[in-house]
Amino acid sequence: MYNFKNDYSEGAHPRILDKLIETNLVQQLGYGEDEYAQEAKAVLREKLNNPATIIHFVSGGTQTNLLVISFLLRVHEAVISAKTGHIAANETGAIEATGHKVITAETVDGKLRPGDIAEVLAAYALAPHVVKPRIVYISNSTEIGTIYSSDEIKALYQFCQSHQLLLYMDGARLGHALTAENNDLTLATISQYTDVFYIGGTKNGALLGEAIIFNKPELATDFDYAIKQKGAMLAKGRILSIQFLELFKDDLYFDLARKANTLAMRIATAVREKGYTFLTQSTTNQLFPILPKKVIEHLSTDYQFYVWKNVDADYDAIRLITSWATDEEKVAAFISDLKEA
Repeated sequence: MYNFKNDYSEGAHPRILDKLIETNLVQQLGYGEDEYAQEAKAVLREKLNNPATIIHFVSGGTQTNLLVISFLLRVHEAVISAKTGHIAANETGAIEATGHKVITAETVDGKLRPGDIAEVLAAYALAPHVVKPRIVYISNSTEIGTIYSSDEIKALYQFCQSHQLLLYMDGARLGHALTAENNDLTLATISQYTDVFYIGGTKNGALLGEAIIFNKPELATDFDYAIKQKGAMLAKGRILSIQFLELFKDDLYFDLARKANTLAMRIATAVREKGYTFLTQSTTNQLFPILPKKVIEHLSTDYQFYVWKNVDADYDAIRLITSWATDEEKVAAFISDLKEA
């Protein structure tokens, strides 16, 4: 059985493992004060074209969302998310458990737009009897594989600025978004037009790890206290910083994401050639083809994936995810089996 269920089935890229072994016995300070952390942050700030950013490394995506959102919100404030957003659909109520409401909006393609936010603000205008929306949470790429354009991010940010809202981007699959064939965003643009975002390593070559980027330093005041209090400050912080240094010193991060996208698009082309359609128009490493149930049953004998949504009596949408380590021969075999089914 070959696994297309997620993009973290494998461990880490060999270069990361080699670097961890190479530096294993080099003594360093703990708790993120190591030399590798300072070097990795310098590399990232250069790519962000923003030397003022405050950067912290933590271990996982849900942990990152919990840390950032709970830190930035006051007790009466809430976060706005697409209904498909990870904080609303896949984090076991982590944000709500901190006492903050997640207000969801229906979207066509997983992306929030100014009009969606305006509707939420209108619905939550009866102060002080309702929670106060404060953060707009978006993902790039989204949980259904779509990406934001530069114009869309700028419009969102400008709307948030004019309504005293903070814009926060979940970047669990940011590498895949930035290497998609129709992408026109850069790390520098994201740093300019969001308040906070993170760069996901777990799903793109790292053993674990996410880099939290505060684009406005004043928002990060005392954030290190929150990291420690929530149990997210690793004594051996070097494990995280070494990985980000290796991923970004020569753009390995983008090379890995580009490979995952390329293989996904090969599958997408085969799906279209068979005459099948998609639940969403993804250009990243997540695909949601709508296939006959008999074809899905046939493919399930050799490949693992999620049956995502029942479409009708004869068709289901499945989710296929490729990764930096996806075997090209397995992709070719999957395409061959799809064509024969």
